[in-house]
Amino acid sequence: QVLLAESGGGLVQAGGSLRLSCAASGYAFRTYAMGWFRQAPGKEREFVAGIRWSDGNLYYGDSVKGRFTISRDSAKNTVYLEMNSLKPEDSAVYYCLTTDNEPRFFDPSQPVGSASWGQGTQVTVSS
Repeated sequence: QVLLAESGGGLVQAGGSLRLSCAASGYAFRTYAMGWFRQAPGKEREFVAGIRWSDGNLYYGDSVKGRFTISRDSAKNTVYLEMNSLKPEDSAVYYCLTTDNEPRFFDPSQPVGSASWGQGTQVTVSS
């Protein structure tokens, strides 16, 4: 079982910045990618950003392109999400995800391979 420990959420004013971290431990499968999803109350889960572990290729959801940056420290098995120019609509619980395959990483509902989620961290952006 892969354990994911998230940190860095909080309350920030619109236009501000936050940095989230997700540290993985206890590897039980080969990582395809690590990244972030978010879910706001009453809304569907949304892909935010991801990084493919083999080559560092980056992926972003349309709503965060140009404002959010995902990065990693491979030695620490940790990914970071730098969030700038935050908007109230970015408010959500942010969840870290890792999978061993591409289909499940971009659509976690797919019953394929293995996946692990973090416990979630709340990000609240006030207007």
